[in-house]
This record gives sequence, C-alpha cells and structure tokens, in this order.
Amino acid sequence: MNEFKRFHPIVNFIYFLFVIGCSMFFMHPACLIISFSCAFLYSVILKGKKAIKTNLIYMIPIILLTAIINPAFNHEGVNILTYLPGGNPLTLESIIYGFAAALMLVSVFGWFSCYNEVMTSDKFIYLFGRIIPSLSLIISMTLRFVPRFAAQLKTVVAAQKCVGREVSGSVVKRAKNGLSILSVMVTWALENSIETADSMKSRGYGLPGRTAFSIFVFDKRDLKTLLYIVILGVYVLVGNYFGGMYFRYFPSMKGTECSVFSVSVFAAYFLMCIMPVIIEVKEAVKWKSIKSKI
Repeated sequence: MNEFKRFHPIVNFIYFLFVIGCSMFFMHPACLIISFSCAFLYSVILKGKKAIKTNLIYMIPIILLTAIINPAFNHEGVNILTYLPGGNPLTLESIIYGFAAALMLVSVFGWFSCYNEVMTSDKFIYLFGRIIPSLSLIISMTLRFVPRFAAQLKTVVAAQKCVGREVSGSVVKRAKNGLSILSVMVTWALENSIETADSMKSRGYGLPGRTAFSIFVFDKRDLKTLLYIVILGVYVLVGNYFGGMYFRYFPSMKGTECSVFSVSVFAAYFLMCIMPVIIEVKEAVKWKSIKSKI
C-alpha cells in the first residue's frame, strides 16, 4: 500500500522537504512527538509489520545512547539532581534535552526511510535532471546503489555460509572469511559499474539532443494536495516565526503559553505530517468498499 507514491514527484518532494526540515529544527516536545509518531506510523504502513521491529532495533539504542551521553557533556540547567564523579552537575534539563535530541534524530531517520520508499531515482532525475543533470544522476545512482549493495551482501553471506565460510569462530577465521566476502563485494561493485557505464553509453547518455521519457502527469489531485501541503507548511513556518512553537530547555524549561494560535499551529503541523497516512487509509477504505460490491 503506497498510494502517496503515485502522486506527482513535485508533490512528494515538497512534502518531504517540509516534514524533514521541520523535524530537524522544531524542538518543542509536542512537535517531536507529532513528527516521531507520524514517521513511525507511515513507515509501518509502507513496509508492513516488519517495520515495527526494524524501527525499534535502531530507535531504542539511539534514544538511550543520546539520553545518556548528553548529560555527561552538557551540564546546563537549574534543576541539579546529583553530581557526577568528576564533580560536574547532572541536571534535569540536560537529561530531558538528551531525550528530545534523540527523538528528533530518530524522527528524521524515520522520515528519510519513508522518503526512500516514495521518492525513487526516476522521480529525482525528473525533478532535477535539467537543472543539475550530473549531480542528480550521481545522487540517484548512489541512493539506488546502497539498497542493491545491501541485498547483494546478504546473498553473498548466505552463499559463503553454505560452503562453511560464515563469519564466526576465531578472530583469524572471521577476518579471513570477512575479507573473502569483501573481495567478492568489491568485484561485484566494479563489474556493476562497468555494466552501468556500458548501458548508459549504448542509450546515448550525454549526447546533444537526447530526450528523456517521463510518465508523470500533474493533475487536479496533485494540485489540491500540493496546495494543502504548502498552505499548512507556510502556516506552520509563520506560526513558528511568531513564537507559536517556542520552547527552551536551558537554563530552565519554558514554552509558549497555550492559546488558540499555538494550538492551531500544532494542529496544522499534525495535519501536514499525517497527510500520507490519511491518503493511505482513505484509499484502503475505498478499495474495501469496491471489493464488497463485487
């Protein structure tokens, strides 16, 4: 289920530009919770139940590690809980800020994982191929190469394991088998690059007058969705500029007062982040309704 992926590339790109940018700079606890929850939910919708386990595997260690490391180096804050062995104070503000920074980090990771599922390499080249052709090609090939390399690595590791060369046992054995796998992967990467270069040359890449085929059409649905994203995104940015999302952690924690304006800004941010989930749920309900009538 990935209905949002069928939208025009400019709609997908503008959406992720807003949500990833806001997730990186908005540190209000409410914004962090909204961004994290929406990113987690959307990744589960895109990738299925396996995404729950995958997300928790990297999210929990990052949150715990950041929350532990930050108080060890950051000693700001007025609420001192205790003193570390070195004599530096351990403050409540530094601990909470550590959790907030960790939540921001995993939220951005979650949005980028969703971005990789929705924004394919052909979409990226479609948007930026004429503006920055060489750079857009390199970026799209790099983004495409990483998952292919990971999939090929799993295949090679499984094949090596079948012939008794799994990466286990003594340090020397693991190093030897690991180098063997690395050698195979480097050879595969080089051969793949040669094949890609030959394919691009045979298709006339770089020749003057070469045209590009595209199946993307900007329709009324894309226009409505783009206006929805831009209006909410601009309102959120303006609201943040005027202090609707203000929150500080040091020297003491203090945020903007609850008002109609601040609540409306948070509501707009939530509606913007949750938009793909609404689209997917709406499409699923519509599809079930059609099936029930058959």
